[in-house]
Formats: sequence, C-alpha cells, structure tokens
Amino acid sequence: MSRSHAPAMPDRARVEEAAGWLSGRVVRTPVLNCPAIDRLAGARILLKAENLQTGGSYKMRGAMLAVGRLAAAGHTGVVAQSTGNHAVAVALAARRHGLAATVVLPVDAAPVKVARARAAAARVVLAGTTVEERLAAARQLAAADGHPLVDAYDHPDVVAGQGSASLELIEEAERAGTPLDALVVPVGGGGGVAGACLAAAGTPIEVYGVEPVGCDSLARSLAAGRPTPVVPAPTIADGLRPGCVGDLPFAVARDAVRGVVRVDDDAIAEAFRLLLLELKVLVEPSGAAGLAGALRLLTGSDDPGGVLRLPARPCGSDGVLRVAAGSGGSEGGVPGRYRTVGVVLTGGNVEADLVARLAAGPVADPARTEGVAA
Repeated sequence: MSRSHAPAMPDRARVEEAAGWLSGRVVRTPVLNCPAIDRLAGARILLKAENLQTGGSYKMRGAMLAVGRLAAAGHTGVVAQSTGNHAVAVALAARRHGLAATVVLPVDAAPVKVARARAAAARVVLAGTTVEERLAAARQLAAADGHPLVDAYDHPDVVAGQGSASLELIEEAERAGTPLDALVVPVGGGGGVAGACLAAAGTPIEVYGVEPVGCDSLARSLAAGRPTPVVPAPTIADGLRPGCVGDLPFAVARDAVRGVVRVDDDAIAEAFRLLLLELKVLVEPSGAAGLAGALRLLTGSDDPGGVLRLPARPCGSDGVLRVAAGSGGSEGGVPGRYRTVGVVLTGGNVEADLVARLAAGPVADPARTEGVAA
C-alpha cells in the first residue's frame, strides 16, 4: 500500500544529523533500569523513556524535524494523519514553528488525543476508522490547502527523527559500559523500527520489532518480501494497528531487522503493570508492547511465576519470527546470548479509565478499548 511517491532512503548518517538538529529542540529522555524486570528477563533491560517526551511520545522527534525543515523551506502549514500520537506531535511542532496544522484522526480517536491536538491550535478532522480513510481525507485537505502532508511512516525525516531515540539509547548504553546486544521497538507503521535499524547500522546490535497478534503486517511483509496489509485485530495497543507497514520503513527493515516478536494483549497488559508498579512509570499499551516483546525474546516461554503470559504462536516455537539480517550478531539471534537489551518505551498517552482497568488486573474486552492508546 503506497503512501508516498518514491520516498528517499535515509541512512545512519541521516539519523546522526537528525539527532544533532533535534538536540535542544526535543527532550533527551532518560534511560531507565529496573532490577525486578532484569531478574524476570534474565538480562539487563535498558528502557528509553520516550513516554516523557514532549507531546508524550517519540513521535515528537520525527514531527519536529520534518515540520522544522518545511518551515525553513517557506511552507506556512502542514497536514498529517494518524491514530493519535503523530497528529499531536505534528500539531505541537507546527505551533512551535508558527505554521498552521490540520490533523486527521479516526472517529474513535481517544478524547485525550483530540483534546491535545486542539490545544496545540490544530484543526482536527475526524475521518473513518482505517488508515486508508484517514489518508484519503488528509490528501484532499493537503491539496485544497496547498500544504504538504507529513506522513506518519513514509517520510524520511520522520524515520530519521524517530531513529534518534534509538541512537541516544545506544550511545548511553555504551557510555555506561553496558553496550546493547539487541534493541526492541514496537511496530505500527514501521517508522520507529526502521529508525532503530538505521541507528544500529554498523554495530553488532540486533534489532527486533514487536507487533500485537493479528496486527502483524511487518512479520507478514518480511515473509512475503513486500509490504503486506492486514485487517487489524482488536488490541489494547491501538497505536500498533495501522493495517500495513509503510513502504519506506519496509525498505529499510527488510535487510536490517533481525526478527519480529508477536505478543498478545495479556502480555502487553502484564508489561504495562510491570512498568507502572515496578519501575513507577506510566506508558501506553503500545509502548508497553516493547517490553512484552523483549521479555518474550529473552525467556522464550511462559514465565513460571505467572508475571507474563506469553503463549507460543504459529511464527515459531518461541513466538519469534527471525529473518536474515544484514548486520552481525549472534547466529540465529539466540536469545540466551543477549546480556543487555534496549527497549524504546514509545509513548505514554493513555486514557485514565484504561489505566485503571489495566492496573486492576485482567485485560478487558479489546473491542471496548479500541482507540484509546494510539
């Protein structure tokens, strides 16, 4: 599913350039560690707290870079679409640069996302429930207004900006004397995991994507050799339900990502509770999916203590789809050889009622929670 015309291919140098440009313009979020989570994983887990980023997610990085360059080129407005976080980030970046912003959100978008976009002075348009419907509306608005579309997945500046979060995590792990063996990033449209692959290029770090069961466009795309859409299944990680990985992220990830981990809502909810109760940080389910995937990657089976319920999936006996990778690292991505694993906590924008439900215990019916964790 093409979202843009012949997107330029970014590289590691572009991620480094993005990180330099973004320095002082976005928050350099902390890298956190929790002994309780390390014990559960059997390895050191370093967590990049992008839930503390301006706008509540790492989407601010790509949006700030893309909008900043458009402002410098003389544009007076921008258009964007997303399930929530990218739209909020573009609205905030546009306000910072004095541009008008129009953002297209699904009709079932989380009220907090709609409110935050409007608070940033954006014009909010609600359109359908699918990415195709939002894209159609966004393209019409961009053509009518004469403003460029800042794509959530297929924009090279967005991919490079998102990659700066992974680059900072890699650098801080090295400075601490605990270099990463693997890097785990949740996958929606794929911009974050593509940016992570670029940030890790030239290193032995193995990059994994994490997708909710039934929302596994990247896994299916890697198996098919081309971007492959899915009909997204209900999940509490609504920000990981775009329907198809972007063309540009796929072009980057297909030769660089080491594999994809599929996790179900129970695993995501347990990871959410670990982060909230053990690390004392609030993330949205889409961000918690990264930790759920890392724990699955490292343990490879159900946790005997019942902290995480991670049933096997058709992609393999341990729930991990592995593909050939262009980078080095342990043969076959053997989980037991990872001593330090980085995880990007991609965002923290979540409705209060969902926080209460997830903190209380078992996962509610996903059909009742769609649209609240974009």
